[in-house]
Amino acid sequence: MHESIMEQLWQTSHLQGGNLAYVEQLFETYLTDPNAIPEEWRSYFDKLPGVEGNTRDIAHSTIRAQFEHISRNQRSYSGAGVPASVTTDADRKQIRVLQMINAFRFRGHQEARLDPLGVWQRPPVEDLDPAFHELSDADRDLEFQTGSLNFGSERMKLGDIIDNLRKTYCSSIGAEYMHVVDTRIKRWFQQRMEPVRSKPAYEAKTRKHLLERLTAAEGLEKYLGSRYPGVKRFGLEGGESLIPCLDELIQRAGSCGAKEIVLGMAHRGRLNVLVNTLGKNPKDLFDEFEGKKLQDSGSGDVKYHQGFSSNVMTEGGEVHLALAFNPSHLEIVSPVVVGSVRARQTRRSDNDGSSVVPIIMHGDAAFAGQGVVMETFQMSQTRGFGVGGTIHLVINNQVGFTTSRQEDARSTEYCTDVAKMVQAPILHVNADDPEAVLFVTQMAMDYRNEFKRDVVIDLVCYRRRGHNEADEPSATQPVMYEQVRKLKSTRHLYASQLVKEGVITDEESKQMETEYRDALDKGDHVVKSLVKQPNKDLYVDWSPYLGHEWTAKCKTSVSLKNVQRLGKKMTYVPEGFQVQRQVSKIVEDRNKMTAGALSLNWGYGEMMAYASLLDEGHPIRLTGQDVGRGTFSHRHAVLHNQKNGDTWTSLANLSEDQPLFEIYDSLLSEEAVMAFEYGYATTAPKSLIVWEAQFGDFANGAQVVIDQFLTSGEHKWGRLCGLTLLLPHGYEGQGPEHSSARLERFLQMCAEHNIQVCVPTTPSQVFHMLRRQVKRPLRKPLVAITPKSLLRHKEATSDLDDLTSGTFQTILPEKEPSDPKKVTRLILCSGKVYYDLLEKKKADSRDDVVIVRIEQLYPFPGDDLDELLAPYTKLKHTVWCQEEPMNQGAWYSSQHHMRAALHRLNPKLYLAYAGRDPSAAPAAGYMSTHVEQQKKLVNDAFEI
Repeated sequence: MHESIMEQLWQTSHLQGGNLAYVEQLFETYLTDPNAIPEEWRSYFDKLPGVEGNTRDIAHSTIRAQFEHISRNQRSYSGAGVPASVTTDADRKQIRVLQMINAFRFRGHQEARLDPLGVWQRPPVEDLDPAFHELSDADRDLEFQTGSLNFGSERMKLGDIIDNLRKTYCSSIGAEYMHVVDTRIKRWFQQRMEPVRSKPAYEAKTRKHLLERLTAAEGLEKYLGSRYPGVKRFGLEGGESLIPCLDELIQRAGSCGAKEIVLGMAHRGRLNVLVNTLGKNPKDLFDEFEGKKLQDSGSGDVKYHQGFSSNVMTEGGEVHLALAFNPSHLEIVSPVVVGSVRARQTRRSDNDGSSVVPIIMHGDAAFAGQGVVMETFQMSQTRGFGVGGTIHLVINNQVGFTTSRQEDARSTEYCTDVAKMVQAPILHVNADDPEAVLFVTQMAMDYRNEFKRDVVIDLVCYRRRGHNEADEPSATQPVMYEQVRKLKSTRHLYASQLVKEGVITDEESKQMETEYRDALDKGDHVVKSLVKQPNKDLYVDWSPYLGHEWTAKCKTSVSLKNVQRLGKKMTYVPEGFQVQRQVSKIVEDRNKMTAGALSLNWGYGEMMAYASLLDEGHPIRLTGQDVGRGTFSHRHAVLHNQKNGDTWTSLANLSEDQPLFEIYDSLLSEEAVMAFEYGYATTAPKSLIVWEAQFGDFANGAQVVIDQFLTSGEHKWGRLCGLTLLLPHGYEGQGPEHSSARLERFLQMCAEHNIQVCVPTTPSQVFHMLRRQVKRPLRKPLVAITPKSLLRHKEATSDLDDLTSGTFQTILPEKEPSDPKKVTRLILCSGKVYYDLLEKKKADSRDDVVIVRIEQLYPFPGDDLDELLAPYTKLKHTVWCQEEPMNQGAWYSSQHHMRAALHRLNPKLYLAYAGRDPSAAPAAGYMSTHVEQQKKLVNDAFEI
């Protein structure tokens, strides 16, 4: 819209001579009575960005000067006519009028006609009664100053003020915006709603398009209901206004310059959105209903979990739409969508969120009930996770499964009240008033574009069917469904209104229905704006990562010259930057490591992996609750100036043309942040995306993400993801909550090469592991069980040569293993316990024992283990040793792999277990108990 109107203005010389005065007059009229100007001009003026409060800035300076002058004059109404002192009864009444106006702005929504069913029982709001403000019927004909009201007149009769306030704030729209502390935002909503009384005059073309979208929404549900009766589809009946709402959001976003829109939603209405918004071919949907297999591999998923992507044409050009796949954990898709949006914005260098827009559709019960909604809102304005605002669209059925009583469903007045935590405006609207829905939709998108913050549309509708089409809702909601049975559909009500007003004829209305049904019968696409030959530049290219085996090779070593060059840059500190004393020692030690004067520790190996990947053109994003420093003070990727608190990140300053390095200490969230990073990783295949847990077991808080997305997303949806999880793990006597990353849970979910589970034990191993994650032409989630005490262990070191040669070793022998001819005992292990075992072996001079580390537990490297074990032909005893209790750790999930390898070596070998006894808790809470258990399991490994 912006470009097309500006082209009209300049290319057709509309602003030459007397035409400029015409445009000025249009704008002045718009400021006082928007309904009095053509809809196209009103829409254009609505979308103008604000400058210094209330002014509107048009891109060309001549018009800007004129418009700002007009707007400054208009702004002078604010507070006009309010006397400095109150001395008369008239003055007191005037103040009461202003207080009443404020009450309507604050609480008008509580008396708005929002419920299509009319079953809401809401007590009257005393603040909205003129009598509360000591104003009587006798005062209705008296004139009062209107203060900051945007009703187009500085003085109005009290009766007119009250009537217009009720039209604006108590009709089909209930706007909550007065909780926002920013005065500019409050004025913005007042200027949008009050001049048109929340009911703008739409042209016949717009109203016909609304009806056409409602016809499509209702038509699909009727068609599916008759063709597949009783089949579960989570239909949109009762909420059909969602389709015109989405249509306007997409078209308006596109007209404002958006190039991509990422959508998320749960089940209800999903099939309708797929067909009527994203342009999925109805024939493909019908094939799914008929049970046809539509993908060559994997398990697939049910219809109402499926994602989709397409391109549509808008007034501002072609826009790519992407609907995220979503499991039945309804709200977990919200941070996934936002993460995907952030990745797309990063790819486009879209720093303010203008080019990529997130739209998330929610159910009312889930929005109020699921904590990840709060976590997602809390991320919205942070540095590492902001996306310039999200449009939240609540499909408010007024019931969650069978829970509808407010005292059971939530503790707040509205299901949307959680959004107030970030001062998001909330626009409640009656879904049976399509023009009101259109108006709040336009306001929501314009608000997001103007202020770059979240906004909520609460689409108050109902569920004509039960929770699904096989459900009988009257069994639990008899009163509600008595009303539902009586109620005509939204489409029927609106069509009747348009016929009555002469906008269309009854024949035209019926023709719309017939044409839509015919298109479905033919299996035609029903989205007129669908781009049949889409611009593929709008897509993310995953083709280089398809069809590779997990054993695909890649070079992960780095030349000594590059290691030394990057090592110097990695430890560079700007002149005058005062580093904290202990941190300064770490920086000095890293310089010695680069020079070969000191063995490499874990922090160096990890940091060098990042530096070398950046040097080779791979962006990196690292988030978690303490990632800048590292929970255990090993990383210090972000240095803090002790003089003024400034920060320095050397990895972001390796060279002028390096790719982006992002590192953010996240909010104290696991579920939303991990889901965000999953969404990001599914959209950024060339990048290394890392989420680190503060302690490994904290990943428990994100178990839904791990179960529903990370470990099964590829199998269900064909969705590739290279997200890396760093999960600190190790038994150091710190109790049950700070020991275990619950390795067993990840291993239990391993199948069909879905993820990688690695337990690196040396700096060079973490170096090669992280580099392999990006350099290998494969994108699988990596679960890295990382150390705590090993970060500084004297034996857990590497040399520069280990970085400049070799690769990640799935099976790792001792540095100086015993002579195979003397070895009769094999101890297999993984992780930190290796160093405890090695210490005992050296202390006892046991040259009859060899200790082998399995550094990659899944996919299990059977061939590599066979190769390493081949020389040990004298074995008599083989033991698996782990720190974790027997029912945890790797024992149950991996023993069959190890036994198979031993059987291939010698069928008579038996694999014994050395470790803690089965336990309900991950670890002991008493240090003395821990030490006793640790000593026993190490001894058992050598004796059992």
